[in-house]
Amino acid sequence: MPKWYQIFPKYPWLSIYAWIVFCIFPFFFIFKSSTPIEIVIGLALTILFFISYRLSFTSTGWLLYVCVAVEIAISVTMTLLFGYIYFSIFLSFFIGHIQHKVSFFIIYSVHIVAIIVAVIIGFFMQTELFLSHLPFLIACLIGVILLPFNTYNRNKRELLEGQLEDAQKRIAQFTIIKERERIARDLHDTLGQKLSLIGLKSDLASRLIEKNPQAAKNEINDINQTARSVLKEVRDLVANMRGNKLEDELFRVKQILLAAEISCNVSGTLELRNTPLLVENVLSMCLKEAVTNVVKHSNATSCSISIKQSKKDTLLKVHDNGVGLDMKKDWAKGHGLRGIKERLEFVNGSFDIHTKNGTTLNIRVPIVIQQIGQEEQT
Repeated sequence: MPKWYQIFPKYPWLSIYAWIVFCIFPFFFIFKSSTPIEIVIGLALTILFFISYRLSFTSTGWLLYVCVAVEIAISVTMTLLFGYIYFSIFLSFFIGHIQHKVSFFIIYSVHIVAIIVAVIIGFFMQTELFLSHLPFLIACLIGVILLPFNTYNRNKRELLEGQLEDAQKRIAQFTIIKERERIARDLHDTLGQKLSLIGLKSDLASRLIEKNPQAAKNEINDINQTARSVLKEVRDLVANMRGNKLEDELFRVKQILLAAEISCNVSGTLELRNTPLLVENVLSMCLKEAVTNVVKHSNATSCSISIKQSKKDTLLKVHDNGVGLDMKKDWAKGHGLRGIKERLEFVNGSFDIHTKNGTTLNIRVPIVIQQIGQEEQT
């Protein structure tokens, strides 16, 4: 059952005002009565109805059915005495929250029969009163018929959506765990043995370097070849992992610059062609570091990002109109430049910085990674 703050429907936003009107209406109908006894009875029934209605949302088992029976009885009584049929709307909304299908249809049927019988009898008892608000009676009866099914289906849909969201989260967590296990297994299988071999050959070469220099040289050559092979396998492993697409990173850095009140202009080739995922991932991380530098240290008001592809390389240029970069001071502190340098070395990339009229960072990555080409030839 819903919590106390979910008693009123969430959609649409106007509905809360409609329910407030329904809560006020009974007092209008009650005070139209001429006798004090009827007023007292009407007020007592109204208070009892709202207490019972509140309890029905928090009760289970037999107490729930007692509350519903009390509400139906009060609704019928108010209809007969004062022509007030609108309590049936409250009941219809509550019935729609009953998820047990058999209980839903039983209570729904009892409620429909009770309210229709009460309206028919009320017409004979207070014909003038019922005729005066006949359109509202008809609209209310239509609502009593349709509202439970609408609420029932909406709650069922929300429940299924919640279960689907939970399932997707569990699948995502399971996928992450499986991916971690795969990476650990690949690292162990592909790198563990070769790194152990490099260690053993290094020890052997250090012992042979004086006794048999030629044999030591052969061992060092083997170490070199093994290290190249390990490096290639690491790159292949990283390339197969999901990385950041440059286009996605551009969207994120735009939001960062916008939050920092720095205007942003992007030009050039936004979708890279014939670029390995590893290279695109490196460019994305370098772009993020560069924009972080601009936001933190440049005091700039504008930043331009351009991407150009040629047959030889990809050029990523980040320019700001800030105070410029003190190479000695800023490089010594890092500020992301060291990270950019280390990432670019991994793909044989390079960068240069110009500090005229602000700061311009040019990042270049070759289309074909030379180191991989050399390894494949060997």
